[in-house]
Amino acid sequence: MTSAPGHAEILRVVAPNPGPMTLEGTNTYLYGSDPCVVIDPGPDDAGHIEAVRAATAERGGVGLILLTHSHGDHADGAERLAAVVEGRNELGEPPVVVPRDGDEHVGLRAMATPGHAADHVCLFTADRVCFSGDLVLGEGSTFVPPDGGSLAAYMDSLRRVQAEEIELICPGHGPWVSDPAAKLAEYVEHREMRERRLLAALERGERSREALLAEAWKDVAIEMRPAAALVMEAHLQKLAAEGRLPDALDE
Repeated sequence: MTSAPGHAEILRVVAPNPGPMTLEGTNTYLYGSDPCVVIDPGPDDAGHIEAVRAATAERGGVGLILLTHSHGDHADGAERLAAVVEGRNELGEPPVVVPRDGDEHVGLRAMATPGHAADHVCLFTADRVCFSGDLVLGEGSTFVPPDGGSLAAYMDSLRRVQAEEIELICPGHGPWVSDPAAKLAEYVEHREMRERRLLAALERGERSREALLAEAWKDVAIEMRPAAALVMEAHLQKLAAEGRLPDALDE
């Protein structure tokens, strides 16, 4: 468990679910005290939930459980956690909430940031901290699935967060981000770089999905190529919606 740099009111507990998509594991955050808010309880792992419960007990129990989005590695532990923590409402268990755009909960303002997930939000504190869920990770890039408008929505979400004045990002996976402006600019450029590579190959007449993937994602490890292929589809859908996809592609 570690406290956020310069923000002792924020504690991070890392879940034991490491992997290529989750890095060292999902970050669960405790915010405030008497009672505290739990942000993204993580997977339904008994050991992790017990660690979170113990940490919340030292902060006066839990008033609320907030989810940045409903993916299992962030949300599956919510029910188990709600059942075992000391809650602060008439039912004894704290409510579990996926906030909507503009909602405010105990000093946390929600902003809709779809792309990685349709229900994704980021949470902002008054003292310029952003809990970014999977919009921005501490390392690497975020998976954006193909569903028609996901990548365009994701880019819009990055730019919405860029317009905020923030000094620290608490990501859903990976280390603290102490230079949010640089990280957000890096994320925007990363997606634009992929798009430039795709467009260059398409303009040369390349129509094979396999060849497009090999060129635009040539720096991606082999084990991550299946995920990259899905992300490429999101890029192609974006280009098609913008009228920039030349014609039908080969499989």
